[in-house]
Amino acid sequence: MAQLDTVIADLLAIEGASGAAIVDVESGMALAAGGNPGFDLNVAAAGNSNVVRAKLRTITDIELDDEIEDVLITLRTQYHLINVLKGAGTSGLFVYLVLNRTTANLALARHKLRSVAGAIAV
Repeated sequence: MAQLDTVIADLLAIEGASGAAIVDVESGMALAAGGNPGFDLNVAAAGNSNVVRAKLRTITDIELDDEIEDVLITLRTQYHLINVLKGAGTSGLFVYLVLNRTTANLALARHKLRSVAGAIAV
């Protein structure tokens, strides 16, 4: 768990980040979470697992030979980034990152998110 806490700290160090979680796609449970985005991260983690599962089902239904890298949800004041993990031991997990639209650089945040996500081991 200490490694996941370090990952959360690294994610929260991204400019504009206000919340982060590592989430199990199937259960919607956050394995680790941190920050203060102004809402319950555990509830958001569960809801976003529904988004990821729905997109995975759609990819299967349309027989698309591809996989999800990122999902971006743009709100009036925030960006919500979902990065689906694919490494050994991380299959079935995703990183959920909440960014302030005013202070975050979306392109740089996506780059840093991918870098941190690539180092996650469970």
